Amino acid sequence: MKLTELFLKQKNYFNAQNTKNVDERLAHLNDIRSWIIDNEERIAQALYEDLGKTDTEAYMTEIGMVLDCLSYIDKNLKKWTKKQKVKTSLSLFPAKSYTIAEPYGVVLVLSPWNYPFLLSMEPLINAIAAGNTVILKPSEYAISTSALLKEMLSSLFEEDYVAVVNGDARIARELLQNPFDYIFFTGSPTVGEVVYRKAAAHLTPVTLELGGKSPCIVTPDSDLRLAAKRIAFGKFLNAGQTCVAPDYVFVHESIKEEFISYLDDYIHEFFGDHPIASDHLCRIINRKHFNRIINLINDDNTLIIGGQADEKNLKISPTVVDNVKESDPIMQQEIFGPLLPIMTYNNIYDVATYINKHEKPLALYLFTENENEQDFIMSNCSFGGGCINDTIMQLASHHLPFGGVGRSGLGAYHGKYSFKTFSHIKSILHKSNKADLEYRYYPFDERKTSLIKKNLK
Repeated sequence: MKLTELFLKQKNYFNAQNTKNVDERLAHLNDIRSWIIDNEERIAQALYEDLGKTDTEAYMTEIGMVLDCLSYIDKNLKKWTKKQKVKTSLSLFPAKSYTIAEPYGVVLVLSPWNYPFLLSMEPLINAIAAGNTVILKPSEYAISTSALLKEMLSSLFEEDYVAVVNGDARIARELLQNPFDYIFFTGSPTVGEVVYRKAAAHLTPVTLELGGKSPCIVTPDSDLRLAAKRIAFGKFLNAGQTCVAPDYVFVHESIKEEFISYLDDYIHEFFGDHPIASDHLCRIINRKHFNRIINLINDDNTLIIGGQADEKNLKISPTVVDNVKESDPIMQQEIFGPLLPIMTYNNIYDVATYINKHEKPLALYLFTENENEQDFIMSNCSFGGGCINDTIMQLASHHLPFGGVGRSGLGAYHGKYSFKTFSHIKSILHKSNKADLEYRYYPFDERKTSLIKKNLK
């Protein structure tokens, strides 16, 4: 089937009001849950084949996150879909006001390869929950997971409701020729620009979940050992192939050596004496990205921890890089791999200046117990979201919106914010016929003008 035909088929299905019943939406989402539970081992195997994830990491960062999202929707969807009463201005008396959440229509989800199950399924199930039809285009790099997504969703839905289209960038470009009602994209800022331009041709609203160089700041007032542990976890999870992973660390000069020592301890605690051989260390998605990461290191950089690479198995050991300058290749692009550059500072104002002269990052992590430092960084640095005294765990909360700002993204989702993302909030003023305020009508005179000014000030 041609992709335009698929789009029109979904458009007709949506226009026939087939997705509006909330109980039916919940039933479909429950079918997804059942399939995931019944096929958990197969999903984990696909994630192992694509990225080398252990069963535990696959569940913790992908399968379990999707199930948790489904549970949260199941508990809240009927409340979200109810008419929401709002206040009415006195000048509009007599009337009542409310909003209605309505689905956009046909949604396109373009998902990435780094968390190929989670970042395909979470936007998809939220789009379904809001009452849309969905065409999902997974990443062609995550071959096994993309094939399994196709199998799962084809078994649960007719393609006029939910469809999976596998293929390369050419297929994505062909899909983007269609006037979708909403587009949800997760990936790089460079590709995000292309998606945004294509969406603009149809005035299609978008969410762009992008990335950037997310800084991590470690001050003398932090719990240094715990900071090193949490930074090592956030950075080397999925071999650094996480959009909100700490990209580089600013550590106060007075604690640099101690911090690096703790970091070394936790890398070996997590991955053993030979991290490159650890089953817990994920692999790089493909040779192209493996070579890109390796080439980020130049001769002036010093590898103080790690630095080993296994080209055959596409693995790079957790690596800490010293003697880093702003102009170095490793500081010129998002790393998206297990390399952690260390930079030092003496004055936290200089850190804020450095961060603010670059593109706004998707995340920022600050380790300090000093409330003045916390307030200063939170107030003076713009970023999508982040943590104080932790890394990446902001993503685990249903109550926090996840999204970027500036070049790191547009829009946000998670929890109720996901439902809002895939819904048009329709505003209704229900006016009573029992009374009619004459002063709003022509012809205007001095008395009407006086009443208008009395009510509008």
